[in-house]
Amino acid sequence: MDVRTRILESALTLLSESGVTELTQPKVSRGAGVTQSHLTYYFPTRADLLLAVARHAVEQVMNRLHQAVARGGSGTAERGAGVLVSGLTDKRNIRVMLGLVVASDEDRKIKASLRQLVKDVRAVLGQELRAMGAQVDDQAIAALHATAVGLAVLNLARDNEESRRDVETVIRGSLERLVEATPPRRGARDARKT
Repeated sequence: MDVRTRILESALTLLSESGVTELTQPKVSRGAGVTQSHLTYYFPTRADLLLAVARHAVEQVMNRLHQAVARGGSGTAERGAGVLVSGLTDKRNIRVMLGLVVASDEDRKIKASLRQLVKDVRAVLGQELRAMGAQVDDQAIAALHATAVGLAVLNLARDNEESRRDVETVIRGSLERLVEATPPRRGARDARKT
């Protein structure tokens, strides 16, 4: 693992154990086994670190989603739902996103980066939904994204098995409905008749 990734993973671990208030450069550098000056070489400010950690966490989930969908075949929506549920119930991911939201009130750079991150997540989500066979528009993607974020925040707040089941039930059901609501492609329907 390269130094930058070690720093990001150290920050995610610290977030999961202690929350965003404990995310300091000295603690992260200790956890990554690097000097603080080495950390600041990659991430000069706490805001830079927080943004990089958020993007890293989101990219990990989106990469796993892409891999699950790329396998294709039956069960694609089920695999995709499993990846999303895992990402939405990972306390580290949610804490970093909530930390970003709070920090964005005071830092325009973070606000702009957060807006871009939302656009990027929705673009990838739309791409993967379409790869699953769903015909989705921007409104459907935004609705799924908003539902997922709300579920993740509620799961973090409730922090019990019931809340995790809620995330799983709603995400799986949402993906199934989106994929099943899409009429089969003409070629696929014709192939079934023969």
